[in-house]
Amino acid sequence: MKETDPDMEAPIETWRGRSWSSAFSPEETARAVSTLESGGLIVLPDCAFALEGDERRFLDPRWLDGSRKNIGLDGSDVSGTRARGDDARDLAAMIARFARSAASLVEGMLPAYAHQIRRARTSLRPAAAEGRAQSPRHDDTRLHVDAFPSRPSGGERILRVFCNVNPAGEDRVWRIGEPFEAMASRFLPAIRPQAPGKAALLSALRVTRGLRTEYDHVMLLLHDRAKLDLDYQRDSPRREIRFAPGTTWLCFSDQVMHAAVSGQYMMEQTLTLPPEAMVHPARSPFATLERLAGRSMR
Repeated sequence: MKETDPDMEAPIETWRGRSWSSAFSPEETARAVSTLESGGLIVLPDCAFALEGDERRFLDPRWLDGSRKNIGLDGSDVSGTRARGDDARDLAAMIARFARSAASLVEGMLPAYAHQIRRARTSLRPAAAEGRAQSPRHDDTRLHVDAFPSRPSGGERILRVFCNVNPAGEDRVWRIGEPFEAMASRFLPAIRPQAPGKAALLSALRVTRGLRTEYDHVMLLLHDRAKLDLDYQRDSPRREIRFAPGTTWLCFSDQVMHAAVSGQYMMEQTLTLPPEAMVHPARSPFATLERLAGRSMR
């Protein structure tokens, strides 16, 4: 494994003694924005998500329905689970409480985004990160940036709040790769523009929810080519980060090259942000790809 050059490492801020409702000073909020928009992580080792009553029973893969690796909450609808009746109600309530906790944290830490950030899917991930039978494109133990085939973002940022809720003391282990621009510079020259009419066809066939922009086309291919390139997965710069149980961390997962190497039982909240709502829009993957490719990503 090739270690990352210290000058190329993603910035990581570790702040102890913080909870979901902590107050942050203007200096801290500015530093949080700068860290995240530079492709870094904010790590809160003491920001645990407390389970209530007998919610610990949901930390078991048996609640998955086999259709996906996560149990998700969109609005009031819980999906991906075999839970029914009172179990489904209690499971949805637990995930919804995490959603509220994550929203409170983001509002306090990142007030610059307050008026344009939107809450998306919230999930419980009870399955182990390693050892699942899946295709290389779906193997999240390989370094990648997040891009979704059926859900075009049009360049909107993907901000994620994670929390390790493992009850047995097991760390969540990630690898963090090289900066986004370095990865994109490696793979972008071989990516051709999206074929005319393809976006409309995919939308009409309901393969995608909305039009796949040039940005979405490129990001999806960057995601796939990085995962499928075994030399890149073996030799590209990276470093390992361990998140102990009770740790919460945040990053823009469309910018941070990451791989979930091991661990089990995690809560996750996805939020989206228009790139123009960033404090430094030029740091967005959208702006970076337009600059590198010399063409519009719309």
